[in-house]
Amino acid sequence: MNTRLISMLSASILLSLATARAEDWLPHLPAWQGDSEALIKAKSHPWVSPAELSGLKESPDYNTTIAYLRKLVDSSDLLEMEQFGTSAQGRALYLVKASAALHKIAQNPQRPLLLVQAGIHSGEIDGKDAGLMLLRDIAHGDKAQLLANADLLFIPIFSVDGHERRSATNRMNQRGPVLQGWRATAQNLNLNRDYSKADAPEMQALLGVLNKYQPDLYIDVHVTDGEDYQYDVTYGFNEPFAAISPNAASWLAKLYRPAVNRALEQAGHIPGPLVFGVDSKDFSKGISGWTASPRYSNGYGDVRHLPTVLVENHSLKPYRQRVLGTYILLEQSLKLLNEQGKALILARQADMQARPKRMVLSYKASEQPDLIDFKGMAYQLRPSEISGDSYVYWTGEPKLYEKLPVYWDKVIDKDVAVPAAYWLPPEQHQVIARLKLHGIDVTTLDKPAKVSVQQLSVTDYRFADKPFEGHFMLQDARFSKQNISRILAPDWVKVSTDQALGRLAVALLEPTAPDSFFSWGFFPGMFERTEYFEPYAIEPLIQRLLAQQPELKVQFEQALAQDEKLRNNPRERYNWFYQKMPYYDQAYLKYPVLIEP
Repeated sequence: MNTRLISMLSASILLSLATARAEDWLPHLPAWQGDSEALIKAKSHPWVSPAELSGLKESPDYNTTIAYLRKLVDSSDLLEMEQFGTSAQGRALYLVKASAALHKIAQNPQRPLLLVQAGIHSGEIDGKDAGLMLLRDIAHGDKAQLLANADLLFIPIFSVDGHERRSATNRMNQRGPVLQGWRATAQNLNLNRDYSKADAPEMQALLGVLNKYQPDLYIDVHVTDGEDYQYDVTYGFNEPFAAISPNAASWLAKLYRPAVNRALEQAGHIPGPLVFGVDSKDFSKGISGWTASPRYSNGYGDVRHLPTVLVENHSLKPYRQRVLGTYILLEQSLKLLNEQGKALILARQADMQARPKRMVLSYKASEQPDLIDFKGMAYQLRPSEISGDSYVYWTGEPKLYEKLPVYWDKVIDKDVAVPAAYWLPPEQHQVIARLKLHGIDVTTLDKPAKVSVQQLSVTDYRFADKPFEGHFMLQDARFSKQNISRILAPDWVKVSTDQALGRLAVALLEPTAPDSFFSWGFFPGMFERTEYFEPYAIEPLIQRLLAQQPELKVQFEQALAQDEKLRNNPRERYNWFYQKMPYYDQAYLKYPVLIEP
């Protein structure tokens, strides 16, 4: 097929899609009307938000959003705007501070602080328009009391470059807004996979916000997809049974979830758990309950002792409904911090002061499910002439799945004894800089120091065959461990685990952790050899060794008998001896981070 014909076909498809509506192919939509619709201001209101002008069908672009916020901030003593970073394409990243005492925000450890983040995936922008409405009602409505005993930080658009890659054809499985942003940044990075490695300038800027303001509750607003169900607002966090911060998780489970669910239900919404189908074609097989690792906001918040709620509004519900549900969730979160914020602060302090001897690095699903009544939708399996397989057709009819199995990630997959410290050589400046970026305290040696440490060596490993989020990740790595004493030179860096973010340090530096710097491939040099041997040199050396060490000949003959590759490869035979010589690269396959038990 020639290029001209392909272009003509593409143009034809684009034209046909441009005249189509999501309603033409998405599942039937049950009627909805909730009390939260009273939140929408009339077009004649002096502070009507840009999205409200369209009846919450459209969402404003970056410039319109920032212009509205500037005007709002300039009109109120309760609000202040701050640029906290710059995107890869040079756009400013902004946050809005809301407080009855702006000059003291985050300076009173007894006054809880809520951080709300919208648009980490900018096609999922519900939180932005809900936040604009809430800030308006705080500044010029009847919601100023929400700041009586709590403060708010609001990031309207996190992935600003993705936000401006707006199109009506970005998300085929989502009802609105009319124009939707792109999932990834301009560097094609998914920011909700970037918390631990912190590659993106946007994420690095956000970590600066966390370190500067030390929020007590973090809400990350998304839109989910996948199965159809009745819930319009789903959300979750790492549950107490699988949390690095169990005290904060208990506050979320016992106080936050009941209060937020009650507020949403009273406003006409249907809140639900953040779960995913086990089998896309057989919903009766159950759903999985996720425990997030530190690459995600809720997993990172857990290991950082920052209680984090991941909101996933349902993509098949109208934009209007999703925005209003988000407003209720954010408003109730502030109300709860006013009422129960001190209890959350105490829970966080308990988590930060804890010093457990072991730490779970990852969980896997339990084989024994819990049972819940799940408000789902009916579906049919229909044959497809296109795929040659069947596909799920959602009917739009509500269906209650009674006693549906839920398989929670709560079985320990990997855990580790928490060491006293990690030691990094000064040449690992990128990793050291990332640790500091996370807010982890490090100490640099000013004179030589003798330490007793563990040296890990990789015995088996595999790099992924394609990149993921800009990295070729390590998979299936195995290690041997050797106890050594070593004198470290000045400028070596010590990372003690006896600190508030000690568990975060373990998650980043323990090589078997799923989102460690090692797993993300931050140490490529350890997998390369730069010195080699020549047969003319190694042959006489081997002969000398065999003459001096008869037991070495026995070991070699045993190895030959057991290893066909060794028998049939002359180079590998030489290499067998080379690895035992002092000429061999002693840093090869050695993890450059030393571990102090």
